[in-house]
Amino acid sequence: MRKGITCLAAALVWAVGAAFSSRAAETETGGLDVIQVRPNFYMIAGAGGNIGVQIGSDGVVLVNAGAKAASDQVLAALKKLTNLPVRYVIDINADADFVGGNEKLAKSGFTIFTNALGNAGVAGTMTNGGAASILAHQSILNRMSARDAKETYPGDAWPTEAFLQQRKALRMNDEGIEILYQPAAHSDADSFVLFRRSDVVVAGDVMDTTRFPVIDLANGGSIQGEIDALNKLIDLTIAPTPYIYKDVGTYVIPGHGRLCEQMEVVDYRDMVVLIRDVIADLIKQGKTLDQIKAARPALPYETRYGTQPGVTNSFIETVYKSLTAKK
Repeated sequence: MRKGITCLAAALVWAVGAAFSSRAAETETGGLDVIQVRPNFYMIAGAGGNIGVQIGSDGVVLVNAGAKAASDQVLAALKKLTNLPVRYVIDINADADFVGGNEKLAKSGFTIFTNALGNAGVAGTMTNGGAASILAHQSILNRMSARDAKETYPGDAWPTEAFLQQRKALRMNDEGIEILYQPAAHSDADSFVLFRRSDVVVAGDVMDTTRFPVIDLANGGSIQGEIDALNKLIDLTIAPTPYIYKDVGTYVIPGHGRLCEQMEVVDYRDMVVLIRDVIADLIKQGKTLDQIKAARPALPYETRYGTQPGVTNSFIETVYKSLTAKK
């Protein structure tokens, strides 16, 4: 009996200590969660979309910039990690919770480019005014600079380097980095970023462990494009076989939610495919959208991905509209 009471007391002391430790850690990082993924790689959560942080001798490479309102918190968290400047902000999504912090984070850093001719005017044009570069696929620049855009951004927040091809590669901090455009997935402006040596993929909102996928049909998203992108994400990852006890394999940073491994991406893809197939079958039976919602095709996954109000019905409706859209 005494042994049981002692164990319970010890557990309570540990839990209270862990809670205080967690709060202290959040205070030190401006209220954000900073997770070390690899020795030189971190994930910052709580600033909007998850942010990938690669640190090395060349400086800091950020994937995503988070929401505008959280920029000061992100900068405070980065200062806790390193004194090196931000060199690149890589955008992989055009949503405000991913690109809102572009301007402030880029201006906090320094360009990697120099102008040998010494012309200040030319230097300012070629090097983002001396700030860090903002790199993204052309589709993101198009969305952010559109006159009729739902979200408006100042010109200093727009990508300063845009590419049109499916793959853009660069090398920073002695590591190969690949930016891979994923058309018509969450939207028409999605990319993955693969860090080869770190073995980390930053996936953006193609994968969101907190809810069913949000597919922006108005901006070019589709259920088939979402599945294609998830299949590509699986292809980019490597399981820790044969030495499964040594490592977890490739890490995946989703747009929101916890750090993932390959099998979690597979499970997420399978969930999306299963629900898509059930809805497609109900459509073939002549069911209306309301009848399909009443049939609850996402029921097995609602407690995991449908806890936010309206998320489940919104996903079902999006899949229905995507499948019934005229080709």
